[in-house]
Amino acid sequence: MNRTERLYALVEELRAIAPRPRTVGWLATRFEVSARTVQRDLQALMASGTPVRCEAGRRGGWFIDPAMTLPPVNLTSEEALAVAAALAGAESSTPFSSGAPGAMRKLAAALSADAASSVRDLASRIHLLPGRTSAGVLRIVELGVLERKLLRIRYADAAGCESSRLVEPGGLLCAEGAGTWWAGAGFGGPGGGFGSTGSGRPS
Repeated sequence: MNRTERLYALVEELRAIAPRPRTVGWLATRFEVSARTVQRDLQALMASGTPVRCEAGRRGGWFIDPAMTLPPVNLTSEEALAVAAALAGAESSTPFSSGAPGAMRKLAAALSADAASSVRDLASRIHLLPGRTSAGVLRIVELGVLERKLLRIRYADAAGCESSRLVEPGGLLCAEGAGTWWAGAGFGGPGGGFGSTGSGRPS
């Protein structure tokens, strides 16, 4: 078992008994490595964002919070490459793209060595031109859609007349090949209805 396989197996072992803990000694015996190696692996998992935790004490040990993880997903090679291409193609102006690098690392860690190598090779050959939406504006729109919060925007009509509008973002859309994201919103606050007006660019 190589290190990538062991990291994945450690997560699965902790998930299977969650929320009960396992000691470093028990895990070292289980995976036939030294306690120092297990400790290093667990710290690497925690640093990567995996919700593994350590609790001190006689009944303590390492555990994983089941409420913060998804069940195992078995992907075919083609499915893994499709996910990798989507993650690699998530430019900074793509909604919710801030989680893409971490998701790519976790995807590679969950795959076999050959599949992970294919994923990394594919990702290294996907390049995008910079988007036009600033990170600050994008994050505000993301939160508006996620938390159903009202947003105040500057709106320009077809004649070029600008006004300040309070809108309820209903979703995000992107025209195929256009490379521009739009936020569909209803004017006038809650109840305005998604699609009751046109869409405006979140930039």
